Amino acid sequence: MSLAEEPGGAQSAPPPERSITSLLADLAASMTALVSKEVELAKAELAERANAAGRGIGQMLVGGAILFCGLLLLLASATLGLSHVMAPWMAALIIGVVVGLIGLALLLAGKAKLRPVMEPPRRTLANLRTDVREVADTLSPR
Repeated sequence: MSLAEEPGGAQSAPPPERSITSLLADLAASMTALVSKEVELAKAELAERANAAGRGIGQMLVGGAILFCGLLLLLASATLGLSHVMAPWMAALIIGVVVGLIGLALLLAGKAKLRPVMEPPRRTLANLRTDVREVADTLSPR
């Protein structure tokens, strides 16, 4: 048995020979630990992104509420301005109908854009069915 020389000039015994079973067990343990660490890292990154997104969404909600208040004031002033030309109830009715039609048009346009998004993921479902069939065929006795 020969001795290996370390950088400091000291000599140590070479690493003992390990069996393949031991090496494979260590490899499996190392892979499990690596996957666990990667999952923990992914969770931490997603949590960080979710926090940032939450702050951004909160700011957007506050901004939207303030914008909505401004829109209401603009509609009130349009109604008051139009009431100088006609009866106040008629001015409010006209402004209400116009804003209602604009809102309905936006609602229907948004619904039409969401329809394709709400469909089930057909390609993914087809791939999953194929995978299930292949696994079942592989596992079934021939």
